[in-house]
Amino acid sequence: MDLLQRIDALIAERHLLTHPFYTKWREGTLSREALQEYARQYYAFESTFPRLLSALHTRSERPDVRQQILDNLWDEEHGEVNHAELWLRFGEALGLSREELIESRPLPETTNLITTYRRLTKDSPFIGGIAALYAYESQVPEVAGTKMAGLKRFYGIDDPQGLKFFIVHHSLDVEHSKVTRNLVAKYGETSEDEEEALNAVDEATAALNTFLDGVCAEYVAA
Repeated sequence: MDLLQRIDALIAERHLLTHPFYTKWREGTLSREALQEYARQYYAFESTFPRLLSALHTRSERPDVRQQILDNLWDEEHGEVNHAELWLRFGEALGLSREELIESRPLPETTNLITTYRRLTKDSPFIGGIAALYAYESQVPEVAGTKMAGLKRFYGIDDPQGLKFFIVHHSLDVEHSKVTRNLVAKYGETSEDEEEALNAVDEATAALNTFLDGVCAEYVAA
């Protein structure tokens, strides 16, 4: 089994759509309040994401690689309709104000997700940062499509403005994950590189699932 196959197997084993929070979303059994609190917590990560890309962009010595990462960063943060803005519009569709989203206090598990990704993209070997990015972006299209279907079917959210975040990510991250997947293959040349990549995916997928554990414990189980 080559490196990418091993990474994909680990991601599949911990796929976010198998987490109880997302299975409840898919079934329509989450309360609107739980969705609102999730939106507040996820904003903290979404608003940080461009800086994760920026850290990787800065660290690469290769102009062609920097260009590929820059394209991703441009999609995330450029213009008035950037991805953090799209998430704010989703929050408004759920009945939250922008201030409630922006000023939310992160749960410990949310802080852990952010600090894990900051460390992996800023301080770990470059292959580790790229692998961590792939571990997230490779799941986003399917997750976005599933969330969008649940919002339309069970929660009465069908305004394209409120759903635009999911519409964009359902397609755009197909291309982004192809880029990061190719970069993992490009940089995973030695056994040491492979170990760094696998360790990063292990940490990243654990942090993503722990984030949802925190939301569940605080706003669903309670």
